[in-house]
Amino acid sequence: MSPLAVFLIIVVSLTALVIAYLTKQFQEENIIYLKNFQMKNKNSITDKVEKEKIVAETLNGRFAMIGLIAAVGAYLTTGQIIPGFV
Repeated sequence: MSPLAVFLIIVVSLTALVIAYLTKQFQEENIIYLKNFQMKNKNSITDKVEKEKIVAETLNGRFAMIGLIAAVGAYLTTGQIIPGFV
């Protein structure tokens, strides 16, 4: 097996682990919020929508950081932001 194939397998595996971890954390944050939300307010729907926006933006930011790290890694290894695209 070539060194490039091993490198790609490692990168894909690490990315899958990070995505699995972030998804699990996202689910736990939602469960914690729902428990707290049900205890405090049962009538206020706007608070729930705002909290969902905050959680969604947090998750979006985390995935953006993964993309930025991938872009820097591609640039450092190949000299191009999108390898193979001229």
